[in-house]
Amino acid sequence: MTGDEQHIMRAYDRDLEAIQAMIIKMGGLVEDAIMNGTASLVNRDTELAEKVRAADKSVDDLEELINEEAARTIALRAPVSTDLRIILSVIKIAGSLERVGDYAKNIAKRTSVLAEMRPISGSDGTLKRMAREVQTMLKDTLDAFVRRDEALARDVINRDQDVDQMYNALFREFLTFMMEDPRNITACMHLHFIAKNVERMGDLVTNMAEQIVYLTTGSRPDENRPKGDRTAFMDGVD
Repeated sequence: MTGDEQHIMRAYDRDLEAIQAMIIKMGGLVEDAIMNGTASLVNRDTELAEKVRAADKSVDDLEELINEEAARTIALRAPVSTDLRIILSVIKIAGSLERVGDYAKNIAKRTSVLAEMRPISGSDGTLKRMAREVQTMLKDTLDAFVRRDEALARDVINRDQDVDQMYNALFREFLTFMMEDPRNITACMHLHFIAKNVERMGDLVTNMAEQIVYLTTGSRPDENRPKGDRTAFMDGVD
């Protein structure tokens, strides 16, 4: 290999590393959004909720930058095989992270509304546990991406059922509260919307983990994975 060719290869490697570093940075911002969005809800902290909403722009900007750099790398380097899988995976993971950030922002948007309503017993604690599980799943997914850890990615995929089960339990609780006292209907509808947001976050993180299985093996995992949510009637993004 000539000196020029070695220089080109080093520059190519730096491009791939830079794009992957941006994914990790974006993932960290989304983890913070989940944590802070949930904290703003549980504590009815409207100031923190506004910070979550404002911070979403940084997530959107990073997705745009990642897509631009990925497109540039494809155009200049014409990657094949593993390198191409890396770039395609990064694009898809960035898209999923952006959507998770949107869901976290939507949770924060409900804080000011719910702050004016009487609380629904036990709901905040369950929502907090759900969001914490999704946040942990996201952290493990990012670790699996960095380490190219197929086993960890598959573990994340399996854990999505736990989030679905928590969602289903909350859904039943909200129905009970609404039937017992019509004054609970509005608050329960807002809380169900939030629970659905968290459940969808879990789905998106699972999609990222599936993408990492593809990245590490070249094959996609079985798409007929168990799905625990049988109650959904709204997507939850506005």
